[in-house]
Amino acid sequence: MRLPGLIRTILLGLAVLSSAGPVLAADECADPEDQATLNQCASKSFKASDGELNALYKQIEKNLHDDADKAKLLIATQRAWVAFRDTECNFSSSGVIGGTLYPLAVTQCRDGLTKERIKTFKAWLSCSEGDLSCPVAAANQ
Repeated sequence: MRLPGLIRTILLGLAVLSSAGPVLAADECADPEDQATLNQCASKSFKASDGELNALYKQIEKNLHDDADKAKLLIATQRAWVAFRDTECNFSSSGVIGGTLYPLAVTQCRDGLTKERIKTFKAWLSCSEGDLSCPVAAANQ
């Protein structure tokens, strides 16, 4: 089933304007033709991002194994970040709450914020010695 032109344009516009547009996870995601496929593709992208984030988190935890205080701060920070991400996306998607676009908007938002967090984690894992702005750098030495 093809979406009417205006709805399709709006959906594609949301994907482009959102910093969390879905990654094309499979052939069906290259040219999604209905809302269900858009939702599934966004979900696949978010699950992939969340998996990458969790793998990086475990690397950071491993680097902090000798520093219990920093490890506790990491846990608290990540829990607070997840709560922020979810609440932020619920709010930023509230303009379409109750509509068929809501699940897509929330998932794309969470995916985008997760991808930004991935960048932060990668930066932490590649800090150079003496970088005082990096909480993981000292553990990497």
